[in-house]
Amino acid sequence: TQRDDRGGDRGGFIAVAATTAAATVTRLHGDTSSPQLSPEAGPPREHLTIIRAHIWAWLARYFVPESSGTETTEVVGTQNPGNMRTGVPASEQTSCAKGDPQAYCPENTGGTEAVQVTDCQNPEDSQPQNEQGYSNPQDFGQLMASYEGKAKGYQVPPFGWRICLAHEFAEKRKPFNANNVSLSNLMKHLGMGLRYLQWWYRKTQVEKKTPFIDLINSVPLRQIYGCPLGGIGGGTITRGWRGQFCRWQLNPGMYQHQTVIADQFTVCLRRKGQTVYQQVLSVERPSVLHSWNWGLCGYFAFYHALYPRAWTVYQLPGQNVTLTCRQITPILPHDYQDSSLPVGVFVWDVENEGDEALDVSIMFSMRNGLGGEDDAPGGLWNEPFCLERDGETVQGLLLHHPTPPNPYTMAVAARLTADTMVTHLTAFDPDSAGQQVWQDLLQDGQLDSLAGQSLPSQKGVGIAGAVCVMGKLPPRGQRRLEFSLAWDMPRIMFGAKGQVYYRRYTRFFGPDGDAAPTLSHYALCRYADWEERISAWQSPVLDDRSLPAWYKSALFNELYFLADGGTVWLEVPEDCLREEPVESMCQLRPLLREYGRFGYLEALATLREDLAQQRYLMSGIIAPVKRRNVVPHDVGDPDDEPWLRVNAYVVHDTADWKDLNLKFVLQVYRDYYLTGDHCFLRDMWPVCLAVMESEMKFDKDQDGLIENGGYADQTYDGWVTTGPSAYCGGLWLAAVAVMVKMAALCGAQEVQDKFSSILSRGQEAYERLLWNGRYYNYDCSSQPQSHSIMSDQCAGQWFLRASGLGEGDSEVFPTPHVVRALQTIFEFNVQGFAGGAMGAVNGMQPHGVPDRSSVQSDEVWVGVVYGLAATMIQEGLTWEGFRTAEGCYRTVWERLGLAFQTPEAYCQQQVFRSLAYMRPLSIWAMQLALQQQQQQQHKKAPGPIAKQDTGLSTRPKLGPKEAVANPSPECAS
Repeated sequence: TQRDDRGGDRGGFIAVAATTAAATVTRLHGDTSSPQLSPEAGPPREHLTIIRAHIWAWLARYFVPESSGTETTEVVGTQNPGNMRTGVPASEQTSCAKGDPQAYCPENTGGTEAVQVTDCQNPEDSQPQNEQGYSNPQDFGQLMASYEGKAKGYQVPPFGWRICLAHEFAEKRKPFNANNVSLSNLMKHLGMGLRYLQWWYRKTQVEKKTPFIDLINSVPLRQIYGCPLGGIGGGTITRGWRGQFCRWQLNPGMYQHQTVIADQFTVCLRRKGQTVYQQVLSVERPSVLHSWNWGLCGYFAFYHALYPRAWTVYQLPGQNVTLTCRQITPILPHDYQDSSLPVGVFVWDVENEGDEALDVSIMFSMRNGLGGEDDAPGGLWNEPFCLERDGETVQGLLLHHPTPPNPYTMAVAARLTADTMVTHLTAFDPDSAGQQVWQDLLQDGQLDSLAGQSLPSQKGVGIAGAVCVMGKLPPRGQRRLEFSLAWDMPRIMFGAKGQVYYRRYTRFFGPDGDAAPTLSHYALCRYADWEERISAWQSPVLDDRSLPAWYKSALFNELYFLADGGTVWLEVPEDCLREEPVESMCQLRPLLREYGRFGYLEALATLREDLAQQRYLMSGIIAPVKRRNVVPHDVGDPDDEPWLRVNAYVVHDTADWKDLNLKFVLQVYRDYYLTGDHCFLRDMWPVCLAVMESEMKFDKDQDGLIENGGYADQTYDGWVTTGPSAYCGGLWLAAVAVMVKMAALCGAQEVQDKFSSILSRGQEAYERLLWNGRYYNYDCSSQPQSHSIMSDQCAGQWFLRASGLGEGDSEVFPTPHVVRALQTIFEFNVQGFAGGAMGAVNGMQPHGVPDRSSVQSDEVWVGVVYGLAATMIQEGLTWEGFRTAEGCYRTVWERLGLAFQTPEAYCQQQVFRSLAYMRPLSIWAMQLALQQQQQQQHKKAPGPIAKQDTGLSTRPKLGPKEAVANPSPECAS
């Protein structure tokens, strides 16, 4: 249910419509393709550029309302309805310049004398000391080159993604749009562009909805994101690597990319009863709250992410104090309670390296709401709370946000111990100068802590609150201060405002909207246990010295998408259970009752149909929204009514796509192989039969091999495929092979014989029609691109090997052919593209030039590259696999600044497409391949392969063979 407007654009071809927003642009860029590896003739560019400009200016004139303009919906900061000011900085650049000392002299401090705060000294040009135990900045590319401090932080791990807060990414890319499309491709999709503009206008201006695919208002590049807070399915809040709270997904699947400037941590140091240092731990210099001391020097601080945890280390110049903030989210393998909680914990470890005792205070301030239109009506209010349970006390503030349709309460809380004091300020104006709260803290390192709730906010007036923890810091000592952030939005409605749902966590904490204090208490009392379990889960990988450091970072940090990818996890009420599963799958009711509804993949949607007619943008045909017995593209738009109305994707009629059904079947068998869950296989068997039966019609000549239809009828939805093809044909044969296996496991001899016959005929046709001696041809068309080298041509083999098949008696593709094809891909698509430093380009012509026959063939798809790397490892090409994947990681995370928003695709130059995409989770296929490789090396018996509990095998004691021999009693039917 993730919305594509988060990344702006879904399909590359559809970006031709985005040029409507460029109607006022005075110059359209020329060809932005990668450098040629061999000469290629082409027409002059100037007159083509003029033609494109005229075409799209005409389209914009007739199909884009004047009010749409050239603006983007991305707001760098909060919106300002009425007179509500949030003072979000105009830029995300580092606010501290070298040699720019900051002075803050507080006024009217009572017993506190004026303080000279020199927070940014002239740093030396030398690199940090390469001390024992310190990760050299070179290990993190150039991301730590600006770091001038010597602090290592408190128990910061050596592996992860690390960046100095003063770092600036030199390369600034833009979302893909029609300026990046060749004239030939532009003309191919002219009709589609017209239909898209009509659809976009109806969606935004008539229906007043946010388009599921919005190219007119693409989300621009913001190189700021860090680890998100929040478990799976309860919403997420992303805190950037410079400390800003900047991406919000509280309403399911809907994102607000807004930096809320009042949401900050502030440190106050006191010696001998006087405040000597007070600083907002932010590099920003906003226009509001200007009484606060902003502009932290980023050269003495760094951020380190290893999802689901992150660390920020601040060396306070001249104070002999180092702060380490550790951020923790409960993402825990095999834990279906705590992993669903909408909470995050911040643990501050303060180290005093001096000889004087200190009082240290950390203040956590937060605005009630984001300062946008949801806040403008007013009626928001705050109140303090204190919860004592089982000998542990938690105090804080509740920020009540009752705005419909999805009201929520945010809790900012801290743990009270014998060595700390917790105070609060119930309300202050986040759009003012902020002098009240600043002076309050400066006076004595505490807040006033007035009792009672605040008055409801007035229309157009913001409200914020703050919680402070103070503790004593002995000479050469250390002190720990603990905060939590929890949000309780138990009852949700999607954009259609129809059905009411309750989130998964309400099973454990109640559905009444009063769980925020309990969630806070639970998080602060349980986070140590969470960390132990996270460490136990990650240690086998982190401690493996054979694995490169970049891979360890990529493997865990890409998991951010599990929580932050628009995922929804909901309870299924009893009255719905009687109606929910279709009749043939009523046995799933106990599973729905136990685990709820997980909103990323729904097998039940496959068997349903929606015969409502809609026009598809690419072809212009009118066809049903969803046909029975085909896998849907998606389970619906979160701005509409997911599950009830699936297939929000309107570009193609995906009922005719060749690969979705096949991938579903392959995933079913793979998951069965990894878990040994025979009941799961029995449940999925009728669905697999249904979708494979619907797939049969694509084998028009009955040679055992399906044919593509002469358009982009597969996941590469802008890349035309005709006749038998390497990608779809390979997936088909792999799916047929696993159907043979599943039929044997389910005792369906007739079905087994049927698919065995298809497999035999299909293998012969595949090799005869597509193998050319070095690789499998892209397709069987008469077009020049039919001989392109596709990086994803071995996708079928990838699935088979992940499922314990694909070699020996279960071989489908000749192993020498697979290995030779992978070597060719590595030579051409990887090493022959961008110097081998950017992963694998989707398509490469045999003479060494990227395939530019479509808007997707010359892209790099990050998730496809990780899957390709896994396939290489499976076939013994381990070095090549790591080399291939490394190019993607370093491009995305170190060069382009796209951390925690890994895109679907990027080109060699200038552009990216579809930020924060799910496909890069396929990096875990590399880990699976490595574990399989290790198993083979140790000559383990077949069965579940995950000896190390990295989350890949959920039933380590039961494999496929054992499951068949000893099925569960309730499944032995």
